[in-house]
Amino acid sequence: MGSEGPKAVVIHVTGFKKFQGVALNPTETIVNKLKDYVAKRGLPAGVTLGSCMVLETAGDGARDMLYQTLESSTANNTMNAEKNEPVVVWLHLGVNSGAMRFAIERQAVNEATFRCPDEMGWQPQNCPIILEDGGTTSARETCCSIDEILKLLKKKGFDVTISDDAGRFVCNYVYYHSLRYTQQKGHRSLFVHVPLFSRIDEETQMQFVASVVEAIGSTC
Repeated sequence: MGSEGPKAVVIHVTGFKKFQGVALNPTETIVNKLKDYVAKRGLPAGVTLGSCMVLETAGDGARDMLYQTLESSTANNTMNAEKNEPVVVWLHLGVNSGAMRFAIERQAVNEATFRCPDEMGWQPQNCPIILEDGGTTSARETCCSIDEILKLLKKKGFDVTISDDAGRFVCNYVYYHSLRYTQQKGHRSLFVHVPLFSRIDEETQMQFVASVVEAIGSTC
């Protein structure tokens, strides 16, 4: 009694490949380097970096890989549930090519209106992402403690804000699916938009994402 250690938190991270207008997606670089970066930096006790996956910047293509990853991690964590009952969090990274700072996305909307075709040529307009969820005005919010996460990140000097609009492109599409899936499974999901490396350099972005992982772990 009274000697329990910190709660176990497993954080899985995804990013995206290139897409029209963005030849180098910073989230692909960040996700590919994150495991080594975090290994050198270290994480708080109880926090584990799980899978790091780069998704196609495509609605159906990204969704299929996302669900495969979500389901495999669910199975793995179920096997260990009796031992430590980890909190499972999905951190999704996407790029906003017009942004000058980082943005924590509060919600995703049940609408796919792609401003350009995705990498598989799909360009839906005003389509519900999940028909059973109702119309395109339906939304799902993250259950992560984003106000506390924001405070921790700002305390470290990062230029970051909370956003209520993740767009209507692939980022919002994947976030909506992830929120729906994780809410059904009792897990958590969070989406963060980053700028291009020409706006905020790679090392700063690596520090930021590692700090996001730490902040999620400390606020679960």
